[in-house]
Amino acid sequence: MTEITDSTPDLPGTPELPGMPDWEKRFRAPRVSLPDWAEDAPHRALFVSNATGTYELYAWDRATGEQRQATDRPNGTTDGVLSPDGTSIWWFSDTDGDEFGVWMRQPFGGGDDEPAVPGLGPSYPAGLAIGRDGTSVVGRSTDEDGTTIHVARKDAEPVEIYRHRESAGVGDLSHDGTLIAIEHTEHGDAMHSALRVVRLDGSPVAELDDTKGGTEELGLEVLGFAPVDGDTRLLIGHQRRGRWEPMIWDVASGAESDLAIDLPGDVNAEWYPDGSGLLVAHSFEARGELWRYDLATRELVRIETPAGSVSGATARPDGEVEYLWSSAALPPQVRSTSGGVVLDPPGMKAPESVPVEDAWVEGPGGRIHALVQRPAGSKGPLPTVFEIHGGPTWHDSDAFAAGPAAWIDHGYAVVRVNYRGSTGYGREWTDALKHRVGLIELEDIAAVREWAVTSGLADPRKLILAGGSWGGYLTLLGLGTQPEAWALGLAAVPVADYVTAYHDEMEALKAMDRTLLGGTPEEVPERFEASSPLTYVDAVRAPVYISAGVNDPRCPIRQVENYVDRLAARGAVHEVYRYDAGHGSLVVEERIKQVGLEIAFAAEHLGQRVDLG
Repeated sequence: MTEITDSTPDLPGTPELPGMPDWEKRFRAPRVSLPDWAEDAPHRALFVSNATGTYELYAWDRATGEQRQATDRPNGTTDGVLSPDGTSIWWFSDTDGDEFGVWMRQPFGGGDDEPAVPGLGPSYPAGLAIGRDGTSVVGRSTDEDGTTIHVARKDAEPVEIYRHRESAGVGDLSHDGTLIAIEHTEHGDAMHSALRVVRLDGSPVAELDDTKGGTEELGLEVLGFAPVDGDTRLLIGHQRRGRWEPMIWDVASGAESDLAIDLPGDVNAEWYPDGSGLLVAHSFEARGELWRYDLATRELVRIETPAGSVSGATARPDGEVEYLWSSAALPPQVRSTSGGVVLDPPGMKAPESVPVEDAWVEGPGGRIHALVQRPAGSKGPLPTVFEIHGGPTWHDSDAFAAGPAAWIDHGYAVVRVNYRGSTGYGREWTDALKHRVGLIELEDIAAVREWAVTSGLADPRKLILAGGSWGGYLTLLGLGTQPEAWALGLAAVPVADYVTAYHDEMEALKAMDRTLLGGTPEEVPERFEASSPLTYVDAVRAPVYISAGVNDPRCPIRQVENYVDRLAARGAVHEVYRYDAGHGSLVVEERIKQVGLEIAFAAEHLGQRVDLG
């Protein structure tokens, strides 16, 4: 066993040095998120950037061009929002990535930070909405109270208007500040929310529950109130036709307007600022595109974007659309339909990578979509990394990612599998993993592994199972349940001991686990045992590398230590790296260090060439 400690100092703003390898440049190159803008002051914007070497919030006055770093914390800050008038920035202050904290507020132009809602103690966040008159609606989640929602009027103590043990959250506040939309799972199914609209005093206005009290697996989500005073239309997402798509619900009359947008795959939407139409985000087979839906004519017009992935988009008051775009080969850019790049950070540019190839593999539950990248000009069989996404309700897409690109630079092929449980392939595909959690996903990964070997892509002697969060969980579970299939395992911030993880994790994730597994560890012990990597730890034969954040509330450190202790007890080959952050790191140098350690671990045990620059 090798123990690694974190002794690398933060080096924010590291310049491009002679001989710096491309894989490091991709991490260090300054990036920006899609800028958010204040509804009543659209020239004021807020975005996230890693320009200093740590991801932080930045204020941007688009009228003057001035940009200002708004937050500066050792472990970074990414959760922030502007008040509607653009006068203040709200940002969430936790401790070293533990996700438990309070909302802070500072003036847009700079100044002292202060608690945004005095009187509310620390919690996990459960939604936030800010009104034009200074009223705020704050969702909180704690292990003791479950979910609570509070209304804080200007210069008044916050008032609790909602409380429930199950998970819930603030969806939106109406344009005139009189109605609050809440997503809740009071019926006990944390994967499928119902909606409730209440007044500021908590009194009910309307309810919509497609689960019919938890008896049907159909979810709803809040997409936003109409941006017009007195307008009681709420844009929501539903799953009634087997995928996510939008409709309009008038919460005053109860009328539901089915938009029937005829596009394959999942469809999301948001209002244009004048309320005349919807900006439609369409996701299908790991790619994304944009459309405009005119509410008067019901006409759907495509907005031209390059092939690849659109990871965020917003319609501006002048009608232009800004969007964050990338592909597996090309780094992300914030673009506009008016032409050109909206926000281009100075300094080093990220080197390109290689395009992604699509593979469709027949699996036990239907066709599985996998995304494949290989070094340019290479021929198989190649050492291959199966990079498994987290979530599990998420999906890999044709988008730029520095991690897979680093492996490709070192001579590996990379395969990413959108297993059952992934989003973007219909509701049944996403919901299929319940009760046989982990085992279902690994059946799909095994089918793609078989294809990768028989097709000549992958060297069966050099197959690496890797991933973070849920992907890290599947890595450890796969090493134990498929010990002959994998030569190496790399698990970042994983679930390793499911029972201990359940008891230590944040309350909202407990609710999700009860939904996935059908109860608590005491109620369905056989399911937790069947789905826990710890159950199979003695069968692990491949060397395994584990990294974990000591402040992680999602995959807490104690359950990782339990798994490591079992590996150590029988002298299994493994390394453990613990770092002082939560569920991953927002510090660029820390991320580079972790990827470098993984590549070096693989080189040591597989005999693969490695040059870390």
